[in-house]
Amino acid sequence: MNVILREDIAGVGRRGDIVTVADGHARNYLLPRGLALVATDGAINQANAMRRARDLREANDRESARTVAEALTAKTFTVKAKSGNEGRLFGSVTTADIAAALVAQAGVSLDRKKIVAQPIRTTGSHSAIVRLHADVECTVKLSVVPG
Repeated sequence: MNVILREDIAGVGRRGDIVTVADGHARNYLLPRGLALVATDGAINQANAMRRARDLREANDRESARTVAEALTAKTFTVKAKSGNEGRLFGSVTTADIAAALVAQAGVSLDRKKIVAQPIRTTGSHSAIVRLHADVECTVKLSVVPG
């Protein structure tokens, strides 16, 4: 059965896509929950409009992510952490600490899950990868100082 997806569904497709699924899957799961519509001529035109809107929105998101990435790579962010005499930290600097530093010093609010870094256990210069969009990643320079 051909259906038009109204939401992103893992393993099936994205919102606005016209997909072929098993009749039972469509009748028993997708249609009753409002996750899909039967692909009629009018619904196909509506799906094309939804797909165009999605593509435009993704292009805008990608461009804004590139702008934020340029701002983040140009700056070194300072993270304060408690440390001993030899530069070893009491604990570690986590992705949540990095996200807090980005908000405080650059005004960029990110989910900590978008930051990829090993736990930092020493003072000094380090780096972390920030995934701003599916197509946009940047490397952020960190300076861990005793505090």
